Amino acid sequence: MPSKSEFEIALNELTETLSHHVSTDDGQWTVKGFIDTFKNVYTISSDTKIVSKILEIHLFPKILTFAEGHDLAVVLAEHQNYYPDISFVSKHDESVKFAVDFKTTYRNSDKPWLCNGFTLGSHGKYFENRTSTKNIQFPYSEYSGHFCLGIIYDRADGATIDETRPCQLNELHSITSVISNIQFFVAEKWRIAGDKGGSGNTANIGSIQRIDDILAGNGMFANLGEAWFDDYWDEFRQDHSQGGFGRNEEDHFP
Repeated sequence: MPSKSEFEIALNELTETLSHHVSTDDGQWTVKGFIDTFKNVYTISSDTKIVSKILEIHLFPKILTFAEGHDLAVVLAEHQNYYPDISFVSKHDESVKFAVDFKTTYRNSDKPWLCNGFTLGSHGKYFENRTSTKNIQFPYSEYSGHFCLGIIYDRADGATIDETRPCQLNELHSITSVISNIQFFVAEKWRIAGDKGGSGNTANIGSIQRIDDILAGNGMFANLGEAWFDDYWDEFRQDHSQGGFGRNEEDHFP
């Protein structure tokens, strides 16, 4: 059965193969759209939610092959809002589980060293109560590690993408890909976490946004450890539930 470090190494090795799986030689996404039974091809939207979901589907055969090669069972989230996207469970010891969430974001076109950031899961019920099964596939404490399989890409800003006109199969190569320069990485989620919420009023943990730091796992808690991450976000939740704003950053980051 793999240890956490062995699982991370194996997952990193997987990511080294993924760009070739999803990209053309010039870095364009190989997915151009979807096809109906009349062989009409409809270009997809650049909406981040649509791109993220299709990327997940595109990668899933590789995920299954990876799991089989490491004697891991794949357990998908039973509901759309459940954490994580995939639970990898050892076939030899079901107590060994790893949580993996797909996280996708795009580079800032004006400042390409920055990305739009990720949400890294909830700091709510299942994060507070590590034996809870609310909105989580298995209790949080049962996972040996919590990982992000991250995807950073360029959007086709300014490109001519006509979502209203279907194309024919022989026009496939003339369709502009909505994303390009797709980069994959693996990180434990606490290593790329920031100190602010990730999405409006929802109880989500936000990530850092500098791409070099994301790839290096150099988040706000990287030099402090996972226990500091847990403590900070536990207190963040409590302070905000009481109408406060959390501790000053200096209190947590000497």
